[in-house]
Amino acid sequence: MKLGLRRGTVAVEPHNSEWEVTAQQTIAQLREILGDTAVDIQHIGSTSIKNICAKPIIDIVVGVHDFNDILGLNGVLEDNGFIFRGQDVPDQYLYVCGDEDSRTHHIHTVIYDSEAWNNYINMRDYLNCHKAEAQAYSELKEKLARQYPDDRNRYTELKSGLIAEILKKAHKWRAK
Repeated sequence: MKLGLRRGTVAVEPHNSEWEVTAQQTIAQLREILGDTAVDIQHIGSTSIKNICAKPIIDIVVGVHDFNDILGLNGVLEDNGFIFRGQDVPDQYLYVCGDEDSRTHHIHTVIYDSEAWNNYINMRDYLNCHKAEAQAYSELKEKLARQYPDDRNRYTELKSGLIAEILKKAHKWRAK
């Protein structure tokens, strides 16, 4: 299994069951490093959704009670291959694995049970339970990856409308 993608580029691959194995190994490593600092750690993103295409980058979310607790562990995380990238979006901190040119993992740190945490979990669970909507999302990703192979920002921007729709449905579904 080839894992990783050159920074700024877009390519999607058919679902690979080894992504789950790799994610669980990374989660175990993070649990060992973070201990009680992490309330929960979950595999998220398209690599966690069965039967859809995904960029070959493992996304993981770490839920914490206080960002200061994990920020205090940045040195230990970096010693173990988790490179601190700062706030890529408000109320989240990003760590990455890989080298300067290629990323294999994105570790999103959020406040546990926040809107961001719930969005990550709800979208994954909803799409794993709603195959037709997962397939529509996969088809959009494939189309955009072909159109914007060297423009990850545009690829991400053009997925945002469908993601917002899915998140609304997922929120209602989870509330049942």
